[in-house]
Amino acid sequence: MSTRAPESDGRRRAGAARRRAREAEIIAATRALFDERGIGDAQIEDIARAVGINRAIVYRHFTGKEELFALTLVGYLDELREALADSAEQGDDAADSLQRLVTAFVDYGIAHPAFIDCAQALMRRPGDELLEEISEGALFRLGRGISSCLAVLSTAIQDGVDSGEFSSSTEDPTLLANMLYASGLGALQLARVGILVAEASPGVPTVGAISPEQVRHHLVATALALVRR
Repeated sequence: MSTRAPESDGRRRAGAARRRAREAEIIAATRALFDERGIGDAQIEDIARAVGINRAIVYRHFTGKEELFALTLVGYLDELREALADSAEQGDDAADSLQRLVTAFVDYGIAHPAFIDCAQALMRRPGDELLEEISEGALFRLGRGISSCLAVLSTAIQDGVDSGEFSSSTEDPTLLANMLYASGLGALQLARVGILVAEASPGVPTVGAISPEQVRHHLVATALALVRR
């Protein structure tokens, strides 16, 4: 009788480990398809085929496509956080750290266009819809991924305010970090499209080009202006 409980616990742990391994395998396959094709062409059938399972098994592990995509985004966010943290440590002062942070964000987004698509796709969904379609555990992991990136940025802003390098009237660092993140995603999409629209004369549009370097310069200049006004 004394051996049954440990054996049962062992089976449960082994089953949980297998489940985690399969979930990680599915997320890795999703990430690979995102990087290869973009999220628009990544279908559940293709993801299941890459893992060697049928689509029904995918839905045993995730509540739906939105949850799978959200957890795939977490992987990008973890990489982004590391890039941001590394860049912040290299700064000579608050302004240099902020400039390096924004540059690292832009460079990561340009190198990983699927990250931009995935982040924007989730941001377009109302919060109540996400709560219905994504499990509490997945939402927690997504929130932790986003907040850990924003914490690096907000800390750099607060450090600049505390040192007197940034204006004491600077907006709440957390709010400013969120605004810079959201506007940065939009600017990265513009860099990706590479098209700049203007009005040549009243009612007559014209199309020009915009480079990733121009977008990077604009975002850095905007961030520095916001903390110095």
